[in-house]
Amino acid sequence: MFLLFRIAKRFIALLLLLIIIVPLYAMGHIYLTARSAKPVSSGAIVVLGAAQFDGKPSEVLQARLVEAREIYMKGLAPVLVTVGAGAAGDRTTEAATGFHWLKKSGVKLKNLISLPQGRDTLAETQSYAAELKKKGIKSVIIVTDKYHCLRAMTMAKDQGLTTSCAPAKTGPASISNSGFKYLARETGAYLAYVTAGRHGIHLSDQIKN
Repeated sequence: MFLLFRIAKRFIALLLLLIIIVPLYAMGHIYLTARSAKPVSSGAIVVLGAAQFDGKPSEVLQARLVEAREIYMKGLAPVLVTVGAGAAGDRTTEAATGFHWLKKSGVKLKNLISLPQGRDTLAETQSYAAELKKKGIKSVIIVTDKYHCLRAMTMAKDQGLTTSCAPAKTGPASISNSGFKYLARETGAYLAYVTAGRHGIHLSDQIKN
């Protein structure tokens, strides 16, 4: 009886240790990726969706679009993709909003693709990955928020793409403006994906990234 008690005690201690260590490790990985992320020359740039208001980008989406245009103008990729559906009742989509903003900002129409699909990161990733594969594009620069880079790149890699990340430098979700709450939420979302999402259990993250 005493032996069983000792085994159970050690098992509980190990379980508690894992509950603490795994999230801390993931959080550290997310933080370090956010600090070191930079774009490399690729086949396409993808702007992940964020909120829009009747065709006007939110501050988060605006910051992503500014970053995407900047790296496009540097010649790091020949194609720019906007992705993201609209919420119920919306007259337009996140993808369309980004598409029109980039077109007005000097990006040539022939180099723009709008994919109005996906209300969370995984659905958006599956959408643009399928489209890029049709076009024979195998590498992508993902434009999103710094703390979102690791999860977004992990999902894209799982879809067979070579990835890098260009995090938005400004806006409320930039590293200088986003705090521990965003980092903690991303840690939970990342762990949910690698433990459940990879096995077909789709857990939505509709609180936009």
